[in-house]
Amino acid sequence: MSLILWLDIDGSNISSSRKVVSDNKLDDRITILETKPNDPLIPIDRLDVDRLDFVMCNPPFYESEEELVSSARAKSRPPFSACTGAAVEMITPGGEVAFIESLVQQSLALKTHILWYTSMFGKLSSVSVVVQKLLDSGINNWAVTEFVQGKGTRRWAVGWSFSDWRPRSDVSRGITSLPKHLLPFPSHYNFEILGRHTGSLEHIINKINIEFSPLRYFHYTWYSKQSCIGYAKEDIWSRKARRKFAREQHDGETISHDEKALDVVTAALGFRIDLSLQADHSVDVVVRWIKGSDQVLFESFCGMLKRKLTEE
Repeated sequence: MSLILWLDIDGSNISSSRKVVSDNKLDDRITILETKPNDPLIPIDRLDVDRLDFVMCNPPFYESEEELVSSARAKSRPPFSACTGAAVEMITPGGEVAFIESLVQQSLALKTHILWYTSMFGKLSSVSVVVQKLLDSGINNWAVTEFVQGKGTRRWAVGWSFSDWRPRSDVSRGITSLPKHLLPFPSHYNFEILGRHTGSLEHIINKINIEFSPLRYFHYTWYSKQSCIGYAKEDIWSRKARRKFAREQHDGETISHDEKALDVVTAALGFRIDLSLQADHSVDVVVRWIKGSDQVLFESFCGMLKRKLTEE
């Protein structure tokens, strides 16, 4: 069962929210806490938890009433619904950028106490500023997206994590108008095996098994006839790694049980492979990066797999 902690600084919002929660008999699942404007955005010491799955933030967008009015006047069309937000919900010193940058700063201290930090944005220009802040802070696992509310209102969102579990590309690269360097590295790699190389899906799976089975510090499992998930402790497929392994075998070393076993938590790479047989008998291969911080390692793995599956 999920448990939700809801934080707000406005007493009126607190009262009405608690009534809604109580009326819907959700008191055992949603806890509402009142905080002060100068409190940490995530008062972890008050929450009586060591870890949260995610944080969702809907910040005040504007730094002044003048900016709010100016933004409304600049819209080419009138809004579809009247703005009902109180000043405390819409205005904050420094606007949304300063507000969310303070969340980024606090996340640098909390780190993995929270799996994913996320926030909505009212202005696309703010997204670039905050993502650059993430990069400058050494955060290399982030996601951006755009969504349309109602009949045309656009909003944007940014999420970031200190874990190395990677979201899908369609989730993490959802704002195509951002500069390329502000988009996270694609977490999927596609290639096609032409019909003359395939024979059947079973033939491709057999080739994968032949390549993967001898690898040490490597574990993979087929979850269906077309999909497998695996993990690697390190690069164990490159020519350099294979030569090292060959030397050890020549010297009489054998693969121990520990070398075949693998702790997923400490794995440097996690991947998923999906195979799809096409009408022309070609096979579409999708490799998804599900874990890791080293994009070069992921690219190396994909290159090795493509080379082995497409060579004569």
